[in-house]
Order: sequence, then C-alpha cells, then structure tokens
Amino acid sequence: MANLLILGAGGHGKVVAEVAQSMNKWKDIAFLDDDKDLKHVLGYKVIGEINQYDKYYKHYSHAFVAIGNNKLRLELINELIKKGYTVPTLIHSFTSISATSQIGLGTIVMPGAVINADVKIGNGCIINTSSSVDHDCIIEDGVHISPGVHLGGSVYIGNGSWVCIGANVANNIEIGENVKVAAGAVVINNFKDNVLIGGVPAKIIKTL
Repeated sequence: MANLLILGAGGHGKVVAEVAQSMNKWKDIAFLDDDKDLKHVLGYKVIGEINQYDKYYKHYSHAFVAIGNNKLRLELINELIKKGYTVPTLIHSFTSISATSQIGLGTIVMPGAVINADVKIGNGCIINTSSSVDHDCIIEDGVHISPGVHLGGSVYIGNGSWVCIGANVANNIEIGENVKVAAGAVVINNFKDNVLIGGVPAKIIKTL
C-alpha cells in the first residue's frame, strides 16, 4: 500500500481524504496546507505548507491536489508530476462508473456520482457529489462539475470551466473554456469561452 499526500486541508480536502479512505489502498494519508494553525484534519496530520511538497517525496509517493481553484489545481498537478510524484485518480466506493469511461489523473469522483458509457474526463477535474455525466460526454482538464449537476448525453465542457450546483445541461450542448455556469441554470444552447451564464434558459450574464 502506498502513502498519499493531499495538498489542501480545507473543506474540499476533507472530502478528498474521505474519498481516498473509502478506496482502502493507502497506508498513510497526510495533508499540506498554508494555515499554520492546522495540525490535524479528520485525524490526519498536517505536516507542512503546500509549497513544501518537494520535501516529502521519499515518504509519500502519491500526491493529490485538493484545491477548488481550477487553474491553480492544474498548475500544481503539473508541478507534482515534474517532481516525480504519482498523481492518482480518486473514486469513491459509492459511485456508478461505466467500464468504458476514461477518467484522467488528478481527478476525483465524489459519492453518488454517475458516469455513463464512453465518457471522457480529463485531468484535474472534480466530479462532485450526486452529479451525473451521461453517455459520450467530453469533459476537458480542470473542470468542476458541482453537486447535483446533470449533463445530458454528448455534452462538451471546455478546459477550466465550472458548472455550479444544481445546473442542468441538455444533450449535445457545447460549453467553451473558462465558462462559469451559475447555480440552477438550465443550458439549452451552446456557449463560447470566458463567459458567466445563468438563468432558465441560460443566457450570457457577463464576459469573464
């Protein structure tokens, strides 16, 4: 069994640790976080600051980035790989994932999520609690699919986009890079890069 280092000990980090724990494959789990007052989270030690990851490679062969910011998460994943860490994919034991799906490194799949046939999910994504990704969807790197989001079949989500809690995206929709889909939105049209969209049906609110 390998040892796992988690970068980020906030709320998201707590859930990451519990997902990792559910997999029953880690001998030791520890955190790095920039809050110097944190010593333990969920019973696991906080052993240093996030930028000190290069000190712990010999003991923790695997490392996972538990940071909500999509851009920063991807940057840190790339740095960990350069350092020689193995960046795992974390999948909670209580999920439904098609054997034909592909899920990238540094991606986490939370409890209750459903990922159906021939879905492709990139690196550093968050597939959050009780979300669903239907057949033939493509989710690029660094995307956050929030709790309760539902994607119809053959949806495309570009790099770094964030689909907020409870949003729904209809079949065959394309959403570009760095798009934020507001909570509760219903997306029935395609949208290009760098916009905030929201409403029922979703419309452009502003350029990002």
